Amino acid sequence: MLGIVTGLTAEARIARRLGDVEAGGGTPFGAEIAAERLVARGATALLSFGLAGGLDPALKPGHLVVPLAVVEHGITTHTDAALSKAIGGWFGGFLFAADRIVADPQAKRRLRALTGASAVDLESGAVARVASRHDLPFAVLRAICDHAHRALPPAALIALDTDGAISLRRVLGSLLRHPSQIGDMIGVGRDAAAARRALVRRVGDLIDQGGLLVL
Repeated sequence: MLGIVTGLTAEARIARRLGDVEAGGGTPFGAEIAAERLVARGATALLSFGLAGGLDPALKPGHLVVPLAVVEHGITTHTDAALSKAIGGWFGGFLFAADRIVADPQAKRRLRALTGASAVDLESGAVARVASRHDLPFAVLRAICDHAHRALPPAALIALDTDGAISLRRVLGSLLRHPSQIGDMIGVGRDAAAARRALVRRVGDLIDQGGLLVL
């Protein structure tokens, strides 16, 4: 059985056609708990699924990332070749597992220069750790939601609640306090929608091909 860890509940709704899903709430700690729950329920492989930030300027919103490995705290964990091939083949780059959202272009450039990673997210490092702990194959399927050159406004950074759902109250409160964010938030929403559409298409393609067979 495939166990799938997402950050957002919206991502979980997309992924549930592929296997057993847990949303981690958008934090590494939550993702680790979610992955352990999946293992306890009998998952024989783990997939980190959802959105990612772009570090490579060549990656645009909606590009899918199936990385060769995940880098977290200086440790590189390679993804499973067979599972990665089943979800769409190698992307060929590395994904950096961050402890917090990388919000501004300068930080993204520094991170890419330091690590060589092409994308960044908050959950994949935790999924890699749990998979290694239980000697399970794991892979990553992520869609780029913000370009390397995009700065995320404050409203985007506080949007999630602890369950991984978008809190409209938080977003609207931030926009009322700082209305200059509105244009940037529209752009963020447009890019996130492109990323979600890419994930929906890939899941649909996988279902049409018979789903993912996991030993």
